[in-house]
Amino acid sequence: MAMALKEASVAELTNKFESSTAVLLTEYRGLTVAELKELRDSIRQDAEYAVAKNTLTKLAAAKAGVEGLDDNLKGPSALAFVHGDPVAVAKGLRAFAKAHPLLVIKGGYFDGAPLSAEEVNKLADLESREVLLSKVAGMMKASMSKAAAVFQALPSKTVRTVEALREKQENAA
Repeated sequence: MAMALKEASVAELTNKFESSTAVLLTEYRGLTVAELKELRDSIRQDAEYAVAKNTLTKLAAAKAGVEGLDDNLKGPSALAFVHGDPVAVAKGLRAFAKAHPLLVIKGGYFDGAPLSAEEVNKLADLESREVLLSKVAGMMKASMSKAAAVFQALPSKTVRTVEALREKQENAA
């Protein structure tokens, strides 16, 4: 029975690894149940936070093709399986770790590569997807406004040039 339970846990973890856009690994030693609930609630919109045995996590990661987490799977580990914005989850974990120093960000996995704790913090420094998209849209709008001004200026400049040429011809005649 215990083996069947472990196999089911590995299958569930494998599914979570495969369906996640990123996985962030933390150590939660010393946090209370209430603090863990607070952490789960703070990142619930973009991630699922789960405590799992390291050996089962290693097996599931290997089945899902996720490499590079083994070195960080020591001690009590919990994983944030990201299904939304990885930047928002990294920011949430970092903010929680500042308020609760017992939470330690150990690393993660994103875009096919393992992440160190420093790289997760760099990810948290990025602006959110929405902010970056709005900046791109603003730059595109500015470029289109400049292009419209150029296209609008061309006909009026052409008309002035034609009028100047006519005036020269009339004065020459």
